Amino acid sequence: MSSGDSLERTEELLGRLERARAELEKVSARDDPEAAIEVLGELAEIAKEVETELARARREADARD
Repeated sequence: MSSGDSLERTEELLGRLERARAELEKVSARDDPEAAIEVLGELAEIAKEVETELARARREADARD
């Protein structure tokens, strides 16, 4: 994966994170625990994808050394 692809993927994850954060604020304001749990699940999935991206970036950096 090129650095441009990596940057694009990072921007996509950031966008998803911002949308999930905004949605969590909305469901929090209307006191909807079921919807909040759903959004938290989305945030957990995003966190896993971020971990995957970080591991990939580390591997690529190590390969260049």
